[in-house]
Amino acid sequence: MRYIIIGAGAVGGTVGGRLAQAGREVVLVARGPHLAALREHGLRLRVPQGESTYRLPAVDGPEPLGELRADDVLVLAVKTQDTVAALETWGDVPVAGGGTAAGLLPLVCLQNGVESGRLALRRFRHVYGVCVWLPSTFVEPGVVSATGAPLTGILHLGRLPHGTDDTARRIAADLADAHFEAPVVPDVARWQYAKLLGNLGNALEAVSGPVASEEARALFARVRAEGEAVLDAAGIPYAGAEEQRAARGDKVTLVPLDGAPRGGGSSWQSLVRGTGTIEADYLNGEIVLLGRLHGVPTPLNELLRDLANRFAREHRAAGSLPVADLVRLADEAVRA
Repeated sequence: MRYIIIGAGAVGGTVGGRLAQAGREVVLVARGPHLAALREHGLRLRVPQGESTYRLPAVDGPEPLGELRADDVLVLAVKTQDTVAALETWGDVPVAGGGTAAGLLPLVCLQNGVESGRLALRRFRHVYGVCVWLPSTFVEPGVVSATGAPLTGILHLGRLPHGTDDTARRIAADLADAHFEAPVVPDVARWQYAKLLGNLGNALEAVSGPVASEEARALFARVRAEGEAVLDAAGIPYAGAEEQRAARGDKVTLVPLDGAPRGGGSSWQSLVRGTGTIEADYLNGEIVLLGRLHGVPTPLNELLRDLANRFAREHRAAGSLPVADLVRLADEAVRA
């Protein structure tokens, strides 16, 4: 199979680079300075085992590829706010032998949250969800790093809305050859919702820095409790903390890399890069939506969603809101 990585940033670039290292055929899709660097210098991937450069085809869309191949796998690794544009771009692309990508090819949603899978199912017939446990960073155009060892990441994989098939198992086998563990599960959404609860801290980290102090950890516990209450009210199952710990064990231990500081998660990185957008609408905002649908108040997640969006829109510095000020705003939101 040939893997077309749509959004070859931190996560997409790491998966693409590791697959290429394992001998799989990979095409990277990127834009702007990142695309230019990929074309000129190749993809530089920094991992605990060292740095490697992969000279891979790099395109800005489907046109340079012409017809897609029947053995192509589309790996969607853009942020959720960019999902619809990507689906519109790739869905109607013809596949050799007849048909279109949306009707024939597997689309793997390598993304945080749960919304992208729902968006994809409106357009694509064969959609696969992934619970992404992959600590990685976009260092600079053309360079990504992943600090996990001995495995680069754990990627629970399954069909959406549920089930497994031979395609999922073939993709998982390729990922297993590329320094990942990729359990094929019939209930991948249960793992994605569990990851969503952890990702509710992304906005907190983005606006106030690492969730390291006692004050920040206490606030995140309140934010997560809100999320758990919403999922319970909605009757949505999710993997518990003990099950997640058992699945992960010590398989992905973070190893500091020279010249590739971790910094923060995906939302923090969006602010640092000044993209102008952030995925809070699909993380904290997912909890706000479900809370409104099921009558559960979610003032803390609503506050974090609003703050993260404001920081992105106004290009405010990541981590620049003191935690004490954020806690005060949170307490006011709960009392309102």
